[in-house]
Amino acid sequence: MKGLNLRALGASLVPFLVAGPAPAADNFPVRPIRIVVPTGAGGVTDVVARVIAQRLGERVGQQVIVDNRPGAGGIPGSQIVATAAPDGYTLLMVFPSHAVNPTLVAKLPYDSVKSFAPVSLTSVVAPAIVVSATSPARTTQDLINIAKEKPGALNFGSVGRGSLAHLSGELFRAMAGLNVTQVFYKGSPQVMTALVGGEIQAYFAASMGTVFPHLKSGRVRVLGVATRERLPFLPDVPPIADTVPGYEVRGWNGLLAPAGTPRAIVEQLSRDVVRIVKTPQFAEQFAPEGIVPVGNTPEEFTRVMVADIAKWAKVIRAAGLRAE
Repeated sequence: MKGLNLRALGASLVPFLVAGPAPAADNFPVRPIRIVVPTGAGGVTDVVARVIAQRLGERVGQQVIVDNRPGAGGIPGSQIVATAAPDGYTLLMVFPSHAVNPTLVAKLPYDSVKSFAPVSLTSVVAPAIVVSATSPARTTQDLINIAKEKPGALNFGSVGRGSLAHLSGELFRAMAGLNVTQVFYKGSPQVMTALVGGEIQAYFAASMGTVFPHLKSGRVRVLGVATRERLPFLPDVPPIADTVPGYEVRGWNGLLAPAGTPRAIVEQLSRDVVRIVKTPQFAEQFAPEGIVPVGNTPEEFTRVMVADIAKWAKVIRAAGLRAE
């Protein structure tokens, strides 16, 4: 990511101190804090967590350690925090799968809402429809018209079943009344290669990090963004909702603590995180990835989670999706 020193931020993980009795909230923190990241190192969720960890550590005067626990849609890492001591020293950096798993996975080992105490939504990304520069589609309506002229012939690229890219495409297909095929790839770079090479005709990019280089070189164009308003870094691209009324998708990262964490500690962490993500420096660092800082209250973050869990439940059930 441009502007970020991942090597410096992602120094080797330090062994965690054994958790002892929870201190009084007015003394918090008195030892290192751990942020469990249920994805691998180097992705958006990981890098957001590392920037916050570094700056939170500076604010509270304690080391904040990032612990990557990737795999299974974030479930193993999330379970670690769901069952951790509710003392504020073990936090979870969640990503969109947190709102998808309750419906996609038959038996989660935790409740995505009740097992956690939300701290703050840190940032959001807006999925966008991307096509090759050689595509005849110059608007979202053009793409819809092409898809309807040849039902089943249009291939949408996607990354991972149940991913934000996949579900954004499913929601678009359903709301626009289209018959299209989703083709799955290992990662975003592979999808972009397929798009530029003509293997697929469109891609719902979950974030813009891998898109921007191709956009700047003129190899792709962005037809629409999934937010209700235009984005500052894509001012000329209209919302998809201008063509498909009601269409809106947000991918997000946010911090959770285990349920039962003292309210005073949750509120203190929330205030610190909000101050971090509201700084101009945070926004500047993440602009190249198409990431928009948020920072909100625990109650506001709860409402976002609950709303997205309900939203994706409808999409997943309508599409007949299941975890593999």
